[in-house]
Amino acid sequence: MIKANQLTKDYGELRALDQVSFEIERGECIGLLGLNGAGKTTLLRILSCLLAPTSGQISVEGRQVTEASEFVRRQIGYLPEEPPLYGEMKVAKFLDFVARLRRVPSTEIGGRVQDVIKRCQLTEVVNQPIETLSYGYKKRVGIAQAIVHNPPLVILDEPIAGLDPAQIVEMRELVRGLSGQHTVVQSSHILTEISQTCDRILVMQRGRIVASGTELELSSSLQKEKRLVVQVRGKLEDIEKILKTVSGILSWKVESENQQEIELEIKTSKDLRAELSRALVQAGIDLLKLSAVHDMLEATFLRLTGDQAEDKS
Repeated sequence: MIKANQLTKDYGELRALDQVSFEIERGECIGLLGLNGAGKTTLLRILSCLLAPTSGQISVEGRQVTEASEFVRRQIGYLPEEPPLYGEMKVAKFLDFVARLRRVPSTEIGGRVQDVIKRCQLTEVVNQPIETLSYGYKKRVGIAQAIVHNPPLVILDEPIAGLDPAQIVEMRELVRGLSGQHTVVQSSHILTEISQTCDRILVMQRGRIVASGTELELSSSLQKEKRLVVQVRGKLEDIEKILKTVSGILSWKVESENQQEIELEIKTSKDLRAELSRALVQAGIDLLKLSAVHDMLEATFLRLTGDQAEDKS
C-alpha cells in the first residue's frame, strides 16, 4: 500500500525527516510512535499530499505522491489533529457535503453517510450543528468525514489528543474497527494507544525511523538478557540442581514459594524455553508455567528515544 524510500524534508536548516524508508502492507494498522517533534506529522502531511518532500520518494498503491497527487488523494481519508469541520453545519449535512466533494456517486451518497454515522456512533447527534458537539463527538465526525468515501488508506494524526478517559476508550474501539477494512496509519506519543490499536509500530526519533516491529519484537530486540518465569512443583534444591545443568542460564531468583510450588525468574543468554522445559520434565519435576518476560512498551520506547529525551531536559 505504501512505500517510502530515502524520504527527506528540510525546513531551511531544520531537517524534519532524514532519509526515511519503510513499507506498509494493505490492511495493516500502523502506529507512528515518537516524542513531539520527531517528524510524525511532517511524514503524514507528505503522505497526504499536503507537503512536498525535499528529496526521496513515497508512493501509495504504486503511484508516486509527487507525480500522481490527484490519484493519491482519492485513496486517502485524512484526520489531522484538529478535525476539519464546519461548525455551523449539521452532522448529516456536513457528511453529505464531504461525500460530494469526494466524488461519491450521487446514488451512493445516502448509503455511505448512513454507514459512517452508524460506524462512528453519531446517530444521537446527526441533526445537531457541529459547533454544539463535545470535542469527543467532533473527533468522531472527523473520522466519519475521513472514511465517508470508503478510502483504502486512512491517516489519523493524534486521534486521541484532547479526549477524556471515556472518550479515549470509545476512540480506541473506533480505530480498531477501521483496521482490516482499511489500511490505517496513526501517529501518537501516547504509548498505550499505539500498543492497543496497532499491528506494528514505527518508532521515530529526530526525523528517522529507529525501530520497526510489534511491541514484542521491539522489546525482544533490545533485551540483552532474556528473562523467563518458571513455576514448578518440587523441592528447591532439586530444581536448582537441574538449573545448573542447562547451558546458558546466567542466574535465578525465587519469586515465591508455597507448599512446594515455586516460582522463579531466570536470566538467560538466549531463549532457553525448550531446553529448560525438557530438562525439568525429564527429571520428573511438575512444570506448571514457563513463559518469557518482555519489557513493557514504555521501557522499550525510552530506550529507543532516550538520548532525545535527555537532550530536551
